[in-house]
Amino acid sequence: MTSNGERHHSVHPSTLWSEHGLVDWRPERPRTSRVRVKEHTCDCLATFYELCQAGGLMFVRRTERRNGVTIVHESPWEIASRTQELWRRLLAGTAR
Repeated sequence: MTSNGERHHSVHPSTLWSEHGLVDWRPERPRTSRVRVKEHTCDCLATFYELCQAGGLMFVRRTERRNGVTIVHESPWEIASRTQELWRRLLAGTAR
């Protein structure tokens, strides 16, 4: 929040295209004690995303808040180039 009470927003994913790819979302599993969040979308929406790195691999974490319940999923852990491409597609609205 700023001094006048306004909230700073991060990037929002673009509107989903009618033809879009589906991500193989999997339930979150703790695999390592340290995960570095490299980028993230704004958490003012019910669903937000984080581009994460751990153990030499990258993945996207999706957090959904619905009816007081928080559900976290992850994309497959892969090499950086594949996950960065997925991140670009999520932000562009061509994947969900």
